[in-house]
Amino acid sequence: MSILSVWHLVVLSVLYNGLASNGVTNNVSNTSIPSVIHVGAILSFESVISKVARVAIEAAVDDVNSDPTVLGGAQLNVTMQDTNYSGFLGILEALKFMETDTVAIIGPQGAEIAHVISHIASELHTPMLSFSVSDPTLSPLQFPYFVRTTQNDLFQMAAIADMVEYYGWREVIAIYVDDEHGRNGITALGDELAQKRCKISFKAPLKDFPSRDDITDLLVKVALTESRIIVLHVYTAWGLQVFDAAKYLGMMGTGYVWIATNWLANILDSHPPFASGAMDYIDGTLTLRMYTPDLEQKQKFFSRWSNLTSTKPVKDRLGLNTYGLYAYDTVWLLARALDAFFKKGGKITFTNDSRLNEHQSGDLNLDAMSIFDEGNLLLDNILKVNMTGLTGPFAFTQERNLIRPAFDIINVLGTGSRRIGYWTNYSGLSVLPPETLYTKPPNRSSSNQRLYDPIWPGQTSQKPRGWVFPNNGRHLLIGVPNRVSYREFESRVPGTDTFTGYCIDVFTAALNLLPYAVPYKLVPFGDGRTNPSPTDLVRMITTGVYDAAIGDIAIITNRTRMADFTQPYIESGLVVVAPVRKMNSNAWAFLKPFTREMWFITAVFFLIIGAVVWILEHRMNDDFRGPPRKQFVTILWFSFSTLFFSHRENTVSTLGRMVLIIWLFVVLIINSSYTASLTSILTVQQLASPIKGIESLVASNDPIGYQQGSFARNYLIDELNIHESRLVALNDQEDYARALQDGPSGGGVAAVIDERAYMEVFLSTHCEFSIVGQEFTKAGWGFAFQRDSPLAIDMSTALLKLSENGDLQRIHDKWLTRSACTSQGTKFEVDRLQLKSFWGLFLICGLACLLALFIYFFQMIRQFTRRNAEELQSTGRSLQSGRLQTFLSFVDEKQEESKSQGRSKRRHSEIASSNRGTGQDESINDSKQRYVESSGKSPDNCENA
Repeated sequence: MSILSVWHLVVLSVLYNGLASNGVTNNVSNTSIPSVIHVGAILSFESVISKVARVAIEAAVDDVNSDPTVLGGAQLNVTMQDTNYSGFLGILEALKFMETDTVAIIGPQGAEIAHVISHIASELHTPMLSFSVSDPTLSPLQFPYFVRTTQNDLFQMAAIADMVEYYGWREVIAIYVDDEHGRNGITALGDELAQKRCKISFKAPLKDFPSRDDITDLLVKVALTESRIIVLHVYTAWGLQVFDAAKYLGMMGTGYVWIATNWLANILDSHPPFASGAMDYIDGTLTLRMYTPDLEQKQKFFSRWSNLTSTKPVKDRLGLNTYGLYAYDTVWLLARALDAFFKKGGKITFTNDSRLNEHQSGDLNLDAMSIFDEGNLLLDNILKVNMTGLTGPFAFTQERNLIRPAFDIINVLGTGSRRIGYWTNYSGLSVLPPETLYTKPPNRSSSNQRLYDPIWPGQTSQKPRGWVFPNNGRHLLIGVPNRVSYREFESRVPGTDTFTGYCIDVFTAALNLLPYAVPYKLVPFGDGRTNPSPTDLVRMITTGVYDAAIGDIAIITNRTRMADFTQPYIESGLVVVAPVRKMNSNAWAFLKPFTREMWFITAVFFLIIGAVVWILEHRMNDDFRGPPRKQFVTILWFSFSTLFFSHRENTVSTLGRMVLIIWLFVVLIINSSYTASLTSILTVQQLASPIKGIESLVASNDPIGYQQGSFARNYLIDELNIHESRLVALNDQEDYARALQDGPSGGGVAAVIDERAYMEVFLSTHCEFSIVGQEFTKAGWGFAFQRDSPLAIDMSTALLKLSENGDLQRIHDKWLTRSACTSQGTKFEVDRLQLKSFWGLFLICGLACLLALFIYFFQMIRQFTRRNAEELQSTGRSLQSGRLQTFLSFVDEKQEESKSQGRSKRRHSEIASSNRGTGQDESINDSKQRYVESSGKSPDNCENA
C-alpha cells in the first residue's frame, strides 16, 4: 500500500473518532461581517496550470477587494500552498488550512488529491472549489462539499465519442495516466463510445512522470494493434513527450489519428507562439479546448494579462489559458456566495472536538481543526450563484455541473492551429458557435453534425481509414464450410488447406480490390461427411474461434444478430422443386389463354356495346332500323363483328362513335393478349405438376425434403408451421433426385425446398424436375465478419465494384454455367390471363357507355318536352294520358320524320289561329284553299294574285 493510502486511512480514522463526540464552541465571530475572510488554495506551483491560475486568482482577489458592492468592504484573503506534485504534501497542506478559520478551499489541482481531501472537507463542512479537477467520479452524492468549477470530463469524452462516430470509426486506443484522473476519464469515454456501438480496443496506461523508455515501450505495443485512432489523456507536464516518442517511432505519419484531450490546447494557449520544433511532432493532431464566448470582459482581461505577468520571471510568463479563466471566475463565484451568505445572516463560526486533544503530536495540531458550523449554508449559496464571468454564463445544473458545456475542436498544424468546429451538449458537432445554436431547437441528428475538414498526420486531407491489420504476425482465421455436395460453390482440395469454387473466387477477387493487404488463413469447418450448418459457423465468429466466415452463407435474421455481413454477392431465396410432366395440346387449347371469368365478362361486354350503339344510332341511322327481329340480329352481328374490326354498319352519331372508338381500343388489347398467350401455349413446351407452389405444398400432408444444415428447416417449422415429422433431410443431389423420383408413395418426398442457387445447379442436370410456383423468400449470400469489423464495409465496397465492372458475372458463368437441359424453351404451365389484368379497360369502357346513355336520354327528354309544349299550345288540351307511350313512340321515330311532323303541326296551328283572329268569310277561305290546291301556290302568292 502506498504512503498516500496509509496517510489517507490515518487521517480519516482520526477524524472519525474525534468528531463523533459532542463539540464545544472554540471562537465565534461577531454578528457583523469579519474584516478578513480566509480562503485556502492548494496548487502545484511548477505546473503550467498553476502558473497561470496563480496570476488569475491574485487578479480576481484584487478585483473583489476593490469592489465595495461585494462583501461589504471585507477583505478576501487567499493563502496559496504548493503540493509540489505530491499527494502526501497536498493532504498536509489541506490539514493546515483546517487548523485556521478557513471558510473554503480553492483546488486542489489533481484528481488524486481531490478524492482524499474531499473526505476531510465533507467532515469539516468546508466547501472545496476546484477549477481544474474534471474527474467525473467525484460525485456530489459521495462528496457533497466538492464543487467542480470547470467542465466535467463526461462532456469532453462525449465530444470525443461524437467525433469518432462522425468520422465513421469504430475502435480507438486509449493512452492515459494511470491515476484517478486518467482511469476515470477513459472509463467515461468507454461508456460514451458504447452508446454509439464503438469501443476502446486497447487501453495503454502510463505512470505519472514516465521515463522515455516507458513511453517508447508502450507505443511499440500500440503500434502492433489494429486501431490507428489514439486518444491521449495525460497531463500537460509530460504529454508532449508522448508525441516526441511517437514521432521517433513513425507513428505521426499517414494513417494515424491522434485526439488529445484539453491538456494539449492548454499548452498551446500557454506558450504562444509554440516552438516550431514541437509543432512538427504534433502536426495533424486534434484536440479539445473548453469553449468560452468572446465577451467584452474576457477581451479586457486578455488585454490586461501582459501587465499582470510582467513582474513574473520570464519562465513563468505564460499565455492565458482556459484554466486561468475558470480560476478567476472561481474566486468571484466564492465572493458572490459569501456576500449572499452574509446577507442571509450567515456567521463564520467553528466548532472543535475535545477528543482531538488526545491526538496532539508534532506540528499537525489536530486539536486545532474545526468544523465550519454554517458550511452547509455557504455551500448552498455557492450552488445558487448565477453570474456571467470571463467564461460566460456561470451557474450549476441539478447534477452540479456547469451549464452549457461546450468545447472548441482544434486542428494542430505546422504553423499553428485552427478551429474546425464546436461541440455542445445541446446539438453535438457544429461549425456554428454555441450562442447561435442555443437560439435554435436542439438537433442531434446525424445530418446536422458537421465539422470543417482537418489536416491529418502526414499532411493529408484524406480521412484515415482508422485501422490496419495488426503487425504482430497473426493471420485472420476465416472459416469455410467443408461441403460434401454442391462443390461448385466451395470445396476443399484433397490433401491440402486450399479451397476452390465460386464463393472462394468471389472472395479473393474482392480482396484484391482492397487498398491494403489482408493476411488470412482459410480453415475448413465441418467433418467432410455431412454439410455443416452455416449458422453454427457464424456462431463460431461470436466466440472468437474465427475472425470471419465465407462461403454459401445466407443472410438471415438470426445470423445478422451474431455477425456483420457484407452486401449480398448472389441472390438466393427459397424455392419449391417438384417432378413435372410434359403437357400436350388438345382440341380445346384455344380456350386456355383466358380464365372462365375473363371469357364471360368479355362476352357480356360485347352484347352491352352492341345494345348501347343501337340505342345511340336507332333514331338517325337506317342501318339500325327495321323490324324488331332484324334489329336484334343487327345488335348481335355488330357486337361480335367488332372483334375482327369487320362491322359493316356505320355510326353517324357523335356519342356512338365515341363509344365505338373506346371499345375498339379494348378489343385491340384483348386480341393482342389472346394471340400472344395462345402462341405461347401452342409453341412452348408446357410442364405440369400436382404441386403448384408453396401454398399447395403446405396444405397437403406429403413429406418435404430439404438440404441438411440449411436454414430452410427452421423456416418451414417456425414460419410456415409445418410439422417436423413431414421434413426429410437430404445430403446431396443424388439424394434429391432419388427422393423426388420415389415420391411420397415410394418413401420419397413430394417436393424439395432449398435455395435457388443450389436448385439451379441441380436442375441443370435433372430435366425431369422443375421449380414450381414463385420464390417465397428473398435472401442473398454474403461474407460474415466480427461485429463492427471495418473489413465488412470495405469488402462490401469491393463487391459493388466487382458487380459494376462485370467480374462478378464472369465468375458466376465460370462456375455455374447452365447445361443444355435448362436452356430449352420449357415453361411451367403458362399463367392464364385473368380478369384482374383487364378490369381497368372494362371499367373505362363501361363508364363511357353510361356517360353516352346519360347524355342521349337527357337530349331525348329535352326534345320530347319541347314538342309536347308546342302541341299543348296548339291544341289547348292536356296530353297527360299515355305520356310514357308517347315518349317511347317519340324515341322510336326516325329523327327526320319527327322534325317534319313537328313543323307541319306548327304550321297548321298558325293558320287556324290566324283565321280565327281576322274573322273573314268562310267562303273566301274555301276559295283560297281550292285555288292553292289547284295551282300549287302558297297562300301568300294566292292573296297577291
